[in-house]
Parts: sequence; C-alpha cells; structure tokens
Amino acid sequence: MHFKHFRMFAPVAMSVVLLVATSAGQAPSTLITLDQAIDLALAHNHSIQATRTLILQSQAQEITANLRPNPTLGADSQFVPFFSPQDFSGDNLNQTQQFDIGIGYLFERGRKRQHRLQAARDQTAVQRAQVADAERTLAFNVGQQFVSVLLAESTLQFALQDLKSFQQTVDIGEAQFKAGFIGEGDYLKIKLQLLQFQTDVSTARLAKVQALVALRGLLGYSTVPADYDVVGDLAYQPIKGNLEDFQTKALIERPDFRAAELGITAAQSQVLLAKANAKVDVNGTYDFTHVSGENTASIFVNFELPIFNRNQGEIARTGYALTQAQQQQQAASDTVLSDVGNAYEAVRSNDEVVQLYTSGYLKEAQDSRDISEYAYKRGAASLLDFLDAERSYRSVQLAYRQALAAYMTALEQLKEAVGTRNLP
Repeated sequence: MHFKHFRMFAPVAMSVVLLVATSAGQAPSTLITLDQAIDLALAHNHSIQATRTLILQSQAQEITANLRPNPTLGADSQFVPFFSPQDFSGDNLNQTQQFDIGIGYLFERGRKRQHRLQAARDQTAVQRAQVADAERTLAFNVGQQFVSVLLAESTLQFALQDLKSFQQTVDIGEAQFKAGFIGEGDYLKIKLQLLQFQTDVSTARLAKVQALVALRGLLGYSTVPADYDVVGDLAYQPIKGNLEDFQTKALIERPDFRAAELGITAAQSQVLLAKANAKVDVNGTYDFTHVSGENTASIFVNFELPIFNRNQGEIARTGYALTQAQQQQQAASDTVLSDVGNAYEAVRSNDEVVQLYTSGYLKEAQDSRDISEYAYKRGAASLLDFLDAERSYRSVQLAYRQALAAYMTALEQLKEAVGTRNLP
C-alpha cells in the first residue's frame, strides 16, 4: 500500500486497536500530541523546574537589595565601684556613676538603595529571559524526539505491512513449489528472504520503544504512564516566508538575544550603583547621658574622608563590564542570524529531497515492485528480479520516511532558531 494511502487509514487502524484493547478489558494507552508533549515538558521537566528557581532566587536578592541599614543601639555604664562594694548606694549611682545609651543610624547617600534595587530587578529580567531560552531549547528537544517517535512508528507500520505482503508471496511460492512450478532452491530463497522482513519488524519495535522512553524522560518520567503513545503522522508542511523575514522575527522573538539586550541594561545599572557607592555615607548617633545628677544629650556625626578609596576600581570594572555586555549583544545578534540561516537552508534542502520522492520516485518504486511481483507469479520474471525490486521498494519507502522525518526535524530547528512555534 502506498504510504499516502496508509496514512489515510492509520486513524481507522488506531481506532480498531483501541476497540479491541477495550473489549479485552484493557484500558487504552494515554495518547498525546506534539503540543501536549511540549506543554507537559514545560510543566513537569525537572531540569526546567530547577532552572526556574533562578528567577525566584533573583527576586529574593531584590528583597535584600532594598533593605535599609539596621540602626545600632549602644549603652554603657562607667565608674561602677566593683572593687569598693561599700560604695554601692543610691547617691553614688546618681552622683558618681555615668550611664550612656544611644542609637545610631547609617545614612546612605547617592540613592544607593534605589540603585541596588534597580540593579537587582534588571538582573531578574535577565534571568527571566535566560529561563525562557531554556524553555525554547526544551521545546525543540521534545519536538525533535517526538519526530523520532513518529519515524519509528511509521517504520514499524511499514515493516508490518511489508512482512504481511511478503508472507503472502512466501505462501504463493510454497504452493508453486508443491505444484512443481518452481524448484526447491527458488522456494528456499524466498523463504530465507522472509527472515529480513521479520528482523525489520523486531528492529522497528525496539526503535519505537527506545524513542518513547527518551521522550518520556523529557516530559518527566512520572508524567505519563509506561504504556503511553503519541498521536501524529510524518507529514509534509510547507512554510512561507523568506530568510530575511525569519531573521527579523528572530531578533524580536529569541529570548537569548533579549537576554543579551537586557544584559546591557543590567550592566548600566551596575555602573550607576558603583558610582553611587562612591558617595560617602554618614553615621549619625544620638546619645542620652546621666552623670553627676545631670541628664544630657549628645549628637555625633562621622564619615569617611574620600582621600584614597573613591571606589575607582569598581567604577572602572563596571565600565568594562558594560562594554563586554555590548559586545555580547552583538555576538548574540550574529548567532541568531547564523542559526536562522542554517536552519532555513536545512529546511529548504530537506524540502527538495521530499519533493524528489513525491514527484515520482515513490510511485515508480511501487510500480516496479508490483510489476515484478505480477510477472514473477506468472513466470515472466526471475526470482532475483523480483527480490531486487522488493529491496528497491523497501529502500525507497524507508528513505522517504527518513526524508520526511529530517524535514520535520529541520522545521523544528527553524522554529527554535526563530524563537517561536508559530511559523507562517
């Protein structure tokens, strides 16, 4: 059966399988689409959940950055007659001993707290963009692995279909051998060829199981049951738009490029914070004193003299860090444009390969096999010609499925490169 026709009957076959499983008392497997798989991965993948905590950590640093200095409380008692216990009296306490209690506070100048908070908020924005970039990568990995599952499923269905078809050929060959129309050697050649078809089925089953296990690891192992399966087909979906359109969209959508742009803003905030930290803070203290029967108050002010340390090194460092962020933004732009260019060309190249198969090679391989089979069964063609046509047909069909999978994978790569799953 032609692959296009097989895809038309695939939903019907799936319904029959589910109906048989249900009637046998077995619950059908959990079936997920590509969009559902991506949503499950984004919600349950442990690596992405761990990455998201970076945002919460950065938000906690915002709280720290916005904190004001704590006031200081000081107290002292002087001239206490520890070594003259007989002098402990109310008069001595009132007239001789001195008691001081005071409260001090650090007055930050240069709007340091506001600059610290803004720098922390800008860093949180960078973290959000970086987490979004990790989600973009995860979505691509899921899409790529999902295509691998579809390829394995398509290969398995083709192997089963081909095995069933060749089994009929073996049965006909056996009947011909018993009737004396072919020799034992030809019959054994046909029967031995059946081993390859059976091996192909086993290999395809293993490939699908392994692909599903790998996909389950991306989704979160406990997210789906062990007997889950996917819904979808290897299908050709043409895209519209040229390279320049995709590159322009990527510079808007790509979170890693947005993170690089936000990195410049964060670096600028660090420059302003370094300059604010160069401002001299003032320590103010208010003291209450009791001595010689008198109560007095004192006010103290002290601050550093910015003779040697004016935060010159940190100001210089943050300036260079700003230059670094600007260069990284340019590098990110080059990376985005290169990624989109490579992905776009990969899509075009795989598109051409798929078109080659659909333009005639698939039908020619099918016709060649059918003609050889028809001729062989009627004695008009040799066994070797028939087996050669059978191998060519299988090779073309498998290569076509691989070409479709490569095209769909390239399309997933383009979506990742542009930074959106909605391509025209």
